[in-house]
Amino acid sequence: MGILEKIAEIEREISRTQKNKATEYHLGLLKAKLAKYRAQLLEPSKSAGAKGEGFDVMKSGDARVALIGFPSVGKSTFLSLMTSTESEAASYEFTTLTCIPGVIEYKGANIQLLDLPGIIEGAAQGKGRGRQVIAVARTADVVIMMLDATKGDVQRALLEKELESVGIRLNRSKPNIYFKPKKGGGLSYNSTVPLTQCSEKLVQLILHEYKIFNAEVLFREDSTPDEFIDVIVGNRVYMPCLYVYNKVDQISMEEVDRLARRPHSVVISCGMKLNLDYLLETLWEYLALICIYTKKRGERPDFGDAIIMRRGASVEHVCHRIHRTLASQFKYALVWGTSTKYSPQRVGLTHIMEHEDVIQIVKK
Repeated sequence: MGILEKIAEIEREISRTQKNKATEYHLGLLKAKLAKYRAQLLEPSKSAGAKGEGFDVMKSGDARVALIGFPSVGKSTFLSLMTSTESEAASYEFTTLTCIPGVIEYKGANIQLLDLPGIIEGAAQGKGRGRQVIAVARTADVVIMMLDATKGDVQRALLEKELESVGIRLNRSKPNIYFKPKKGGGLSYNSTVPLTQCSEKLVQLILHEYKIFNAEVLFREDSTPDEFIDVIVGNRVYMPCLYVYNKVDQISMEEVDRLARRPHSVVISCGMKLNLDYLLETLWEYLALICIYTKKRGERPDFGDAIIMRRGASVEHVCHRIHRTLASQFKYALVWGTSTKYSPQRVGLTHIMEHEDVIQIVKK
């Protein structure tokens, strides 16, 4: 019995089992087994076959965005509109066969946009190059899920299921669970909040499935067994996702309004070039990038060349970005902008910068 058959068998068993108090341990155990088999499925095979053409693209620019979607939803058209790269677009499925990169230049930042081949159902098991597509998506900062507005919500549910099964968690934060395997001493189990979905027995059963008998577990939030399994496996990727509904010019206004009001959703039309500027603004928010300008003593700030950082970056991060030895020679910095109480404010290395701040660094 191969891994795929085992996975299918467990999924059937889970769908057959009623969810109630009596079956929660059984379901927890099945979910742990399922996660284990899926992890085995994702591991590259030991016997490497003939080298195919490279699929992943070298990371470049300030951020990376992956375009994921079913074939013929308008991913290549979107890439050609947003960037100067031409990706072949035609009215048949699987026009794009490899990963095609493009660069969006927006607010002084270079955002790498990857046009990936269409995903089909069963991609997580390796159908239609699905495994490589999903592996590239794991390296991105934000996933844009291109959906066909005329097809309803079927595509979204299928794609979410495929990404879930390979350990990509969309628009969710990491579970607040402390977990540390130990050499001995059995299981130490605690929680700071009342738990409604996990119990000590269930935690013990799941850990036994992974052959872990000595560990420290502390729940800081009311988590599900699935989230606890994610913490044990530890290779899950939590990333923001933007659901982009294309081809809205082919549906009614009421339907457009309904889709646009859903969380994390943007409606566009690549054919008629509608709403693309709003999509870029939203993407910038999701990427959490900020621009910081530098200034030399006695001169005006250089607004032509911004330093692009992540939100929450400190003065020390800015120093490292300018030159690696600058932080060791740092005396103080003068900052103008929204992160200060008054301008200019004299700050140290730990000061957190905000969007469009101006900084002047004084060395020892």
